Amino acid sequence: MVDAKSTAAPKLPIQGKRNILITSALPYVNNVPHLGNIIGCVLSADVFARYCRLRGYNAIYICGTDEYGTATETKAMEEKSTPQQICDKYHEIHREVYEWFNIGFDKFGRTSTPQQTEVCQAIFKKLLENNWLSENTMQQLYCDTCQRFLADRLVEGACPTEGCNYQSARGDQCENCGKLLNPTDLINPRCKTCQSTPRIRDTNHLFLELPLLNDKLVDYINTTSEAGSWSQNAIQQTNAWLKDGLKPRCITRDLKWGVPVPHENFKDKVFYVWFDAPIGYVSITACYTPDWEQWWKNPENVELYQFMGKDNVPFHTVMFPSSLLGTGENWTLMKSISVTEYLNYEDGKFSKSKGVGVFGNDVKDTSVPVEVWRYYLLTNRPEVSDTLFTWADLQAKLNNELLSNLGNFVNRVLSFIAKPSDQGYCSVMPEAPGAESHALTRTLALKVGKYVEQYVELMEKVKLKQGLKVAMSISGEGNVYLQESKFWKLYKEDKPACAIVMRTAAGLVYLLASLLEPFMPSFSLKVLSQLNMPPESQLSLSDEIKGIEKLKNLWELIPAGHKIGTPEPLFKELKDEEVETYRKKFAGSQAEREVKAAADKAAEQLKKTKISEMAPPKKVMGSLRKRAMLKEEEIEQPPRAGKMHKVNDPPPPVLSETARPSKVQAGFAAGRGKEKVVVERRMSPGPQGTLRRSKRLAGNYEGCKFAVFCTLPLHHSSVVVPMINNLPDPQVGVMMSEDNVLAVAQAVATSSQTDLDHYIAANKQYEKEWILKDIKVNLVRTMVVVDMLQRMFSNLKDTLDEKRREFGDLQQKMKEVLNEREKLKGQVGAMKMDLEKVANARDKFCEGEEVRGSGSGEGAGGGSEKEERPGGGRSREDS
Repeated sequence: MVDAKSTAAPKLPIQGKRNILITSALPYVNNVPHLGNIIGCVLSADVFARYCRLRGYNAIYICGTDEYGTATETKAMEEKSTPQQICDKYHEIHREVYEWFNIGFDKFGRTSTPQQTEVCQAIFKKLLENNWLSENTMQQLYCDTCQRFLADRLVEGACPTEGCNYQSARGDQCENCGKLLNPTDLINPRCKTCQSTPRIRDTNHLFLELPLLNDKLVDYINTTSEAGSWSQNAIQQTNAWLKDGLKPRCITRDLKWGVPVPHENFKDKVFYVWFDAPIGYVSITACYTPDWEQWWKNPENVELYQFMGKDNVPFHTVMFPSSLLGTGENWTLMKSISVTEYLNYEDGKFSKSKGVGVFGNDVKDTSVPVEVWRYYLLTNRPEVSDTLFTWADLQAKLNNELLSNLGNFVNRVLSFIAKPSDQGYCSVMPEAPGAESHALTRTLALKVGKYVEQYVELMEKVKLKQGLKVAMSISGEGNVYLQESKFWKLYKEDKPACAIVMRTAAGLVYLLASLLEPFMPSFSLKVLSQLNMPPESQLSLSDEIKGIEKLKNLWELIPAGHKIGTPEPLFKELKDEEVETYRKKFAGSQAEREVKAAADKAAEQLKKTKISEMAPPKKVMGSLRKRAMLKEEEIEQPPRAGKMHKVNDPPPPVLSETARPSKVQAGFAAGRGKEKVVVERRMSPGPQGTLRRSKRLAGNYEGCKFAVFCTLPLHHSSVVVPMINNLPDPQVGVMMSEDNVLAVAQAVATSSQTDLDHYIAANKQYEKEWILKDIKVNLVRTMVVVDMLQRMFSNLKDTLDEKRREFGDLQQKMKEVLNEREKLKGQVGAMKMDLEKVANARDKFCEGEEVRGSGSGEGAGGGSEKEERPGGGRSREDS
């Protein structure tokens, strides 16, 4: 990833060259991006940016985190921090995720900058000056409990759209049906912060008069959508907005975190995030170069390409262009927009808010390398309709396409060249005289040339998924070429022909490294390393140097005498047991996975703990008996409840019988309060008495997390386990001394880090104290937490197991379908080879006929050239 702090001089448009400005939708800074976000925005834009550089275009890729608005304020409340702290934290997380995915930004910035405020307010003032804004009173939900107006994302309720009725629709948009909403449209709205029902109040806001800008906008859309080859889903959504009739759109919000509105009547408000967020593209470019206007106010020399998910379309095709058109300035408007549908996960949707799916920081914890993730997401890119991520499909694509097709071809070629002289070429590229007249090689070169032309045509139209398939088809042709040439036999029988085949195949490896670089840059670097070529030595597809034309002579791409590096396997097989492990690991939501991991860790600690260790050593007991003989008036007063005794502290006094009930009662009251810890006094040291009393008073523990028992003496460790097991769910019993009960209860309930080196047990009847020196706080805390978590998750585990069983059959069926598909692909491959053989036989027959005939001068390969390529024609997706 190109770092924002790079010292390289920023690129500016160059007269006479093709200058391309690329942006991807700015990801919200309130969460970690999941795989659906990555393929929908940044990864797709990165592929196109890399392709543009491969073609020799002057291109820059701009992106950053969207940091203003309700989403950030909401996240700050959840994490009990400030919006700025949230932005700093998650901006860095996003940066790390994109760096791991090898996203090559020219600038990855953020919207909480002075440049954002300056550009946003300048556009606003122009719109106000040109009378495209109006003031109006609108009804907005107000929460009396929180005492503030509720922004869109602070309200949830049932979606009013007929047939949807989604119960957790946000105030700005329904996540289920995608319909844009107003908070007052929701059925049974509720405040997201306190869950109370808000009421409607009047508030003044500023509106962008979209109806007045309708004609300008329609002219722009009609002209650009065709010339820029907009994706079909973008055209459909935009036309739907226009068909419904444009309405004035509010551009201000009652928030504190955002760009302030430079207007006297609205100085307590900020700009609506969907007014200011697209302007972030401009301000981030302004952070990249002070000459940003050469990119954004230069439509004659700059083409703007934008990438996003389908839920962002109206804001980029209607609102953002309208804002720029309304200024009357010569802005660079979007030429092409590439929109993806949703990538779903196994049995549901990816969701940042619910934590469902595989997230950007999760993939680093797998053994699957980044090039495999990029390849899978791009082959599964939801260009026309929603697609599905499954671990079985990832496994199939890795094992059958990357490993068996691409990796196998590269490794066969380079490994053979690297063999010693009696078996190969000692890693040195051989001479290949007469390659242009070698029939099999000439046929391959013609096919590859057509594939490259098709690749360029698709990539120019931003059809990334099909472009990748064409590049992989070239790898398939390479495998067929090796099989038909039987190079291992040629080396023994016809070394000149073998040299032609291997040098041509090595050239094809070099070509694949270049064509696949936009999709899998780390793969290309590995291949270039094995070819012993520098990273910047990719083949160029630039028209200026006639790069595409030069690629047709594959045997000339690597010079004779060039020494290659050390061949190594490029991909590793993904096994069934690994797939099952990942499926279980990433099941449920992120929150559930984190709690389960904590429970497993606590359970592991509990296994290492022995209850018998709670008994004090004999040496300690002897010392304590001597100290117990002290008179009561010689002992210092005990510390306040809640303060722990340290190792060198004097022991507390033995409490009188009248003093005991008040202390226990205070603990009981604390337990009934917010800490929810029940404290029960039990004077008898016998375990059976404690057990009977715990049964009789079980009703007192309803709704409490912990039940702390005072029993004397504490070294009767046999009481602990039966007492815990006897308590009703979800309580946990812990036995300890009466004098320390409040402090220990507080420490356990809040999981504080206080070091409890001693638990003190007092017994009035025997006038002695027991200090249990070797009991550590982590022993008690581990028992408490593990028991609580085990009870809490027992039902959850049963539910998850039931769900797994329900989907087990479906996953098995899907696997069978995938296996059947692979079999069919194999049959198609065999048929393809048969067709090639038939075509070759026909060509030879035609050559024989021409020799016997009078001869018209037409080439014998004419019929072959007219023949449609295997797998050619329009694919189902093209249709």
